[in-house]
Amino acid sequence: MDPDDTWTSLRKQCEALEPGAELITPVSERPFGIERTAADRIVVRFGDSGERQSLWREQFVVVLERLEEEAIAIERLQPGVEPYASVVTLTDEYAVDDDTISSDPDAVAGESPFLISAADARAPRERVHDDALLLAALLERLETDEFTALETDSLTDLYVLTSDVQHGTDRLRRSAREPLLERLGPDQQRHGRYGTIRRTTRERRRPKDAETVFAALDDRGIPREWVTGIDRDKLDVVLAVTELETDEVYDSNEDVYIQKTGVDEDEKYSRLQGLTDRLDDLDDTEGEALREELADIEKRLDEALSNG
Repeated sequence: MDPDDTWTSLRKQCEALEPGAELITPVSERPFGIERTAADRIVVRFGDSGERQSLWREQFVVVLERLEEEAIAIERLQPGVEPYASVVTLTDEYAVDDDTISSDPDAVAGESPFLISAADARAPRERVHDDALLLAALLERLETDEFTALETDSLTDLYVLTSDVQHGTDRLRRSAREPLLERLGPDQQRHGRYGTIRRTTRERRRPKDAETVFAALDDRGIPREWVTGIDRDKLDVVLAVTELETDEVYDSNEDVYIQKTGVDEDEKYSRLQGLTDRLDDLDDTEGEALREELADIEKRLDEALSNG
């Protein structure tokens, strides 16, 4: 397929994704959503960090041209290239097996294995509610802030649940942002029960095309080399589609971290049902005690806010 046609197809596929759908990167398994598309880029946001990345049309062309020649080994994908690979597989023209991404001339590749559909997912509000309830129950059961003393299983559950709550609340926060922007004027503040927000404007700049920038520099006698340099995203694409070795162009150091690679939804539902049964089993005395405890928490919050 012509690169222009493929680019158009990719943009349409991204724009047609259902609300809440996400993709994951092939190697690091980082979730990301499509924020918007433009004539020259697709803008994505990573769910685990909130980081935005622009996926440029010209870089897609490089990847697509290589795929026309031969398959790309998934294990060779650099972090900056991984989202390109995930988005490419939204079209039927490219197939994925356990080790490679390749051109599929018969266009029967099917749904991308890197697409996380939202069709069967709980609503964002329900997911946050449930995950927060599970996290609260876990924290109550741990009864300590000395995490170094906890068993590995408990630490694992704590890490997974805090990660899920963070991702869910970030999604809800972004959903609340748009209507708030419509209701607040420039620099206008709004005081809620739990805090204050302000509409703030920040200027975000991106360079004009190279020809325009170089012409402006030449007019003022500014050397072009003052503003030229290595584009890491483009370099990562070259690494993915050529025989260039990483150590020839990068100095590397190892960064060790914890990555959530799976969530046991069945266990979540089982635990939630157990919490529901416990609440249902409360007699009038215990129920009243719980209501008093919640009232005390609410009172302390009100006092903290009034004194803040």
